[in-house]
Amino acid sequence: MTRSGPALAWETLFDLDPGSDSGSGPAPLRDRLERAIRDAVHAGRLPPGAGLPPSRALAETLGVSRWVVTETYGQLVAEGFLEATVGSGTRVPAGGRHPLAPSGVHEVRAANDEQGTVPLRAEYRRPRLDLGPGVPDLRHVPRARWAGAVRRALDRLPDAEFTVVDRLGHPLARTAVADYLSRSRRAIVAPDDVVITHGATDGMAGVVAGLRAAGHTALLVEDPSWSRLREIAAAAGITPVPVPVDASGIDVDALIDAAERTGARAALITPAHQFPLGAALSPARREAIVRWARDVDGLLIEDDYDAEFRYDRRPIAALQGLAPEHVVLVGSLSKSMAQAFGLGWAVMPRGLRERVPLADRARPSTLDQVALAEFITTGDLERHLRAARGRFRRRRAALLTALERELPGLEVTGIAAGMHAVLQLPPGVEAAAVRRAAAGEEIAVSDLTGYRASASMPNVDALVLGYGNLSDAVIDEAVARLAGVIRSLA
Repeated sequence: MTRSGPALAWETLFDLDPGSDSGSGPAPLRDRLERAIRDAVHAGRLPPGAGLPPSRALAETLGVSRWVVTETYGQLVAEGFLEATVGSGTRVPAGGRHPLAPSGVHEVRAANDEQGTVPLRAEYRRPRLDLGPGVPDLRHVPRARWAGAVRRALDRLPDAEFTVVDRLGHPLARTAVADYLSRSRRAIVAPDDVVITHGATDGMAGVVAGLRAAGHTALLVEDPSWSRLREIAAAAGITPVPVPVDASGIDVDALIDAAERTGARAALITPAHQFPLGAALSPARREAIVRWARDVDGLLIEDDYDAEFRYDRRPIAALQGLAPEHVVLVGSLSKSMAQAFGLGWAVMPRGLRERVPLADRARPSTLDQVALAEFITTGDLERHLRAARGRFRRRRAALLTALERELPGLEVTGIAAGMHAVLQLPPGVEAAAVRRAAAGEEIAVSDLTGYRASASMPNVDALVLGYGNLSDAVIDEAVARLAGVIRSLA
């Protein structure tokens, strides 16, 4: 396609430098575009008040999918870095103030700079009316209990171990995680099966490296699904193959058809609580997908996304317990506590574990790993989860009540679990337009379309509403203001 002169200017302005993602390959396009826009604003190439091109035009100019652009714009608007107004597009906030200096932003400055004028980085507060998915309750991070675990770890560690970081993880952490998963997720796991990671994305990077070393070139993925893990697979040279999801979880018949068509023998799934549709994989499909993995000597990557939070019954057992030789169980503290802890685990079959280039990957610090072991073995993790389940159960009920009152007749889907629900929008109301307008009202929401793995998936105008980090005191206000936005666009 021949591009016009003005279009070429945007190519120059937004240099999508490949960068890197923790050494695992090129950074995802969304992250690269976000960084490019920030750099353009910081450097003054996009001055205050400057408008950005429509998402479709910028996507065409840069040769990326429109989703990459809309997701990037949405994130930057939610942070207050950009602003969006219905009918006026997306632009840099006017008024002469640096976009990094709204009242909700803290700058961390260099310790050796006496004037405090050299920012090392900037941290963004979540919006007050936070209906964004995937974020736990940051007001209830167990700071004191974690600090106690760190102190106990410091007391417990022998001097010699302050220089050692085991390639698979500290034995105390691996043992604690194995015991925890055995009793809470009914996994079949021994300490030797556990690899301690920096989180789900780090665990996924190790798994796909092992798959690539074993000759895999394709990975079956849920459609829609969280994009980050798909991007990690693609960066490693493994092509994501979308498979549709419905109210019973991933369509296993469609998965088998896609596997036969592409030769894929590995699949990434969220059986306990699918993101974003909120389904649980039905018992019949659980059996069918395990049978497929055994038949083809394949591998299932089980992302244990917010599996601890089920409100109508006990959390269902991990799929890994049905076929430990064919399932990798990936988990972390990101949804149960907070992403900032940077700790997770991957339970790997021995054959895969031996192929993962673990020597090339940095493990979390020994101190953090032993603190994790202390946190689990003293029961602090499970005490925190019990309290969180109670909060989220009550918050979900309050959210559904408010939605029924303010938006009667609109369907809310997803099982009673996790930290999000899906709100179907009225005919003719575009989810992307609602998300942009809501950001202007200090409301963070997410568009279901942004999680599509395939452009051929039917476009469903729905919002993914998170309530993990939504203050109980503002639930009614958040829903009322969101309802006003939706009515204004209907």
